[in-house]
Amino acid sequence: MTRGAALALPAMLADLEDLVLCESFSADHAAVARSAEVVGALGARLLGAGPEVFVIDGVTHLRWSFGTPRVLLVGHHDTVWSMGSLRNHPWSVVDGIARGPGVLDMKAGLVQMFHALSSLPSPDGVCVLVNGDEEVGSPTSRQLIEESARGCAAALVMEASADEEGALKIARKGTSRYEVVVHGRAAHAGLEPQKGVNAVIEVAHQVLAVADLAGSMGTTGATCPVLGAPTITPTLLAAGTTLNTVPALAKVLVDVRVPTLAAQDRIDKCMRGLVARLPGARLEVLGGRRRPPMEPEASAELFALASRIAAELGQEPLRGLGVGGASDGNYTAGAGCPTLDGLGAVGGGAHADTEYVEIAQMVPRTRLLARLIDHATS
Repeated sequence: MTRGAALALPAMLADLEDLVLCESFSADHAAVARSAEVVGALGARLLGAGPEVFVIDGVTHLRWSFGTPRVLLVGHHDTVWSMGSLRNHPWSVVDGIARGPGVLDMKAGLVQMFHALSSLPSPDGVCVLVNGDEEVGSPTSRQLIEESARGCAAALVMEASADEEGALKIARKGTSRYEVVVHGRAAHAGLEPQKGVNAVIEVAHQVLAVADLAGSMGTTGATCPVLGAPTITPTLLAAGTTLNTVPALAKVLVDVRVPTLAAQDRIDKCMRGLVARLPGARLEVLGGRRRPPMEPEASAELFALASRIAAELGQEPLRGLGVGGASDGNYTAGAGCPTLDGLGAVGGGAHADTEYVEIAQMVPRTRLLARLIDHATS
């Protein structure tokens, strides 16, 4: 495409079809590598340069840098859809709706990002990072994301909009993950249960203790007007070996979502302060903080700028929402880079059978992004 060319929906849809037809399930590193080749070729064609390729623990990530970066564009090319999903969820464009595995989360966002950059006179001052493991928490790309964000004046995240009306994501809860392991003592459940220490009973105490933590978080620094209160949710539970054995081991996984760093720190201290209730039982608390929260302050100036640009373009007034899910925007904000998320496609049903993109919004959304990049790099 010629630099500075007008945006064309047919070309964008053709590129989106290419990306969707190359399945890229996060757990299949070979598939992710094939997807990286397709994404890299698209970027090379539209940006006039090939990417740096990083293969970290088998996962393929891509990065383009032009001049001294002031703006970081962040996306991912992996999806939650297992290989072969195209058979039951084929690529289609019907009645203004595009469907297919990962079409919303977030292959349409990648197409919009590359076309936005191609529509500008120059990509100078921009860094583009497309990782291959966002859907599993970006374990191999986190350092690359944070390194790329440091020193930039803005990070623009190409995740899908916050709702089907196109709201941007101005805040995200941070995440922590814990595994509470209970060590008891086995005994015959019929002959001498009194000689055992029942890990199931102990883990039941711990599940209730963990559930009670959320109610103690309503103090200053633990909640946020945009994101609300923390959530602390026991999820997966496992215990025991046989019906007639006092269980010696039990474990429960705990999902934590936090609106502020203060809440994340407090909950971590509380989780590590859990104590066993039964004599002879012993606890281990594994895991901890994962993604830091993207607090509203990180996006305030960028959202105000995007709102002004939308008005200049004659688009509907932008809305901003806080969301409980995390993204790589948590990492860029945690690295101290102002961050605005949800700039990708407009649609709904991410990760579900109903996943779709509203194609009438692709060009307007791309124009908004292009103007935002232009302002942020000048």
